[in-house]
Amino acid sequence: MPEQSNAMNIPPHNPPRRIGRSVASVFLGFFAVVVLSLGTDQVLHVFKVYPPWGQAMHEPGLNLLALSYRCVYTLMGGYITARLAPHAAMRHVLILAIIGFLLGTLGVVGTWDMNLGPRWYPIAIAVTGAPLTWLGGMLSGQRRSAE
Repeated sequence: MPEQSNAMNIPPHNPPRRIGRSVASVFLGFFAVVVLSLGTDQVLHVFKVYPPWGQAMHEPGLNLLALSYRCVYTLMGGYITARLAPHAAMRHVLILAIIGFLLGTLGVVGTWDMNLGPRWYPIAIAVTGAPLTWLGGMLSGQRRSAE
């Protein structure tokens, strides 16, 4: 039921939802993870740490390296989203976590028979994404409360 105006016919105060800022906070958190991940991948390809693009990468140590920086960047994505969210920061972080989980799951399914590397790697990306995104959001909340 909508709020009633008061006796003087002044409309009730409803703060703006700021949908654009909400969408931007989730998008920028996601964008940061993608750009940082692919940028780091490119640097490691250029310096020949990784095999050339398009070649399989079966070396467990290299996959662990990729997973480690992706974990850090995923945490940063949750932090960025929470910091930029206009309200309900953890709700925005949850949306980002769900998007990441769904895309990670699609990555597992889509690459399952492609022999790009060990099967544990895309599974680890999908499984670690949501908790790390959430942790990044929580760290942002701790920083906000300390300010």
